[in-house]
Amino acid sequence: MENNLAIKCTNLYKKYPLYSGDFERLKGLFLPFYKPKEFAALSNINLEFKKGEIVGLIGLNGSGKSTLSSIITGITYATDGTVEVDGEVNMLSANAGMENHLTGVENIDYKCLLLGFSKSETEFIREDIINFADIGVHINQPLRTYSSGMRSRLGFAISVHMNPDILIIDEALAVGDNSFTEKCLDKMNEFKEKGKTILFVSHAVAQMDEFCDKIVWLNKGNIVGVDVPEKIIKPYCIFARQFNAMTNDERSNFEVNLKEYQEKFL
Repeated sequence: MENNLAIKCTNLYKKYPLYSGDFERLKGLFLPFYKPKEFAALSNINLEFKKGEIVGLIGLNGSGKSTLSSIITGITYATDGTVEVDGEVNMLSANAGMENHLTGVENIDYKCLLLGFSKSETEFIREDIINFADIGVHINQPLRTYSSGMRSRLGFAISVHMNPDILIIDEALAVGDNSFTEKCLDKMNEFKEKGKTILFVSHAVAQMDEFCDKIVWLNKGNIVGVDVPEKIIKPYCIFARQFNAMTNDERSNFEVNLKEYQEKFL
């Protein structure tokens, strides 16, 4: 892999078996030659992400965004193809790696422990995490009492202070208020200046338009296009409105073509 690349995905596929019931699952377990129907969550994905790049992943629900993020992070594995990653990866979602019965402070210590931090290293960054999350007295309350916004604030604060080389943000800013979102965007720009790579998985295309260097548009597990935000976001928004107005039969037969949308609407 070239020195300037943080992530390289080559001929990547992810397929899941589709079982109609428990009997079929048993057949899949005990009959080595039995092949159930499969759902392709990702098909022939070839992507490169450069160091210091901020990339937005967009697509309708079920397009493969979170599946791709999980494979890059190592949470799940590809059925076929390869993923090369240069550096430490941290994935941020509102509940990633946190426990409901622990307090906010205990969750900080717990996640640091899982990531191999020593006690002294955890103590060194704990106060900075608490200040960044800025959730007041709730930091000493169990996570189960938190609102979705407070979970997001704490999760983001912990993740960015782990100082990863690659940060994947999966819809975690969608529940934050405007002031906290601005604080997060400032932190991500700071990461960019340090040469770190950020993958931004979201439906918040307005944030991506301001913030991302390029956008990857996924649909039904395939890449529709990769380009700068101004050439992707408007065609995607128009497509999404049209798609939502279609019948199920129309949706199943529809194949989106980025070039056609760009020529018509840009």
